[in-house]
Amino acid sequence: MAWKEDLEIWVDGHFGSSFDVRDGTVVPTTDSVSKNQAVNLDASFLYADLAGSSELARHCPWETTAKIIRAFLDTSTRLIRAYRGEIRSFDGDRVMGVFVGDMSQTNATKCAREIFYTVENILGPKAYKKFTSISKNGIKLKCGVGVDYGTSRTVRAGIRNNNDLIWIGRPPNMAAKLSDVRKYPYSVMIHKDVYTSLPDIEKYNDGKDIWESRSFKLSGATHTIYRTRWPKYP
Repeated sequence: MAWKEDLEIWVDGHFGSSFDVRDGTVVPTTDSVSKNQAVNLDASFLYADLAGSSELARHCPWETTAKIIRAFLDTSTRLIRAYRGEIRSFDGDRVMGVFVGDMSQTNATKCAREIFYTVENILGPKAYKKFTSISKNGIKLKCGVGVDYGTSRTVRAGIRNNNDLIWIGRPPNMAAKLSDVRKYPYSVMIHKDVYTSLPDIEKYNDGKDIWESRSFKLSGATHTIYRTRWPKYP
């Protein structure tokens, strides 16, 4: 088979195509986005990442690592769904949630802080008590959760029976990058556009702002982000 020629034909076919763009009000699925369709969506994106998975794999039996990652993804998924978010991607030890509606920024941020609480006060202590490889090596489970809000576009990519949605725009990219920041105990980071939309009850504790502003560079541009070390009790 002349793979080079076939690959060139497939690439040229994609480059020569055009998109039928529509506005969305619900989180799209692969079934709701046709081949040459693109959906505009105003939404909050949340990425939750279990930090230090390589350390787990290096020091722990594979069964222990698998149980911990599975527990993290299970609880994170349940919290995302509880806050009316939709799961649209799993990538190793990371999960992406998409939130729409008037309360999407607040819901995503509350969810992020509850994921932080779960790792800090439930998953981590239980793993330390249950698994000798965790306690023996002094492994502390941590997470990173990033949230951003704005307009993104989604299209379907892949081939029949092997396809998924891809998300284009700052919000999904920023949320993913923020989840990778390792600044424990500041485990939740949100973009300024999320912070400014939050009600005071999600910003202050006893009159003190629980969020700290920082500068963050993404694709050559400098953004204002906010970070917190305050988990939220579920």
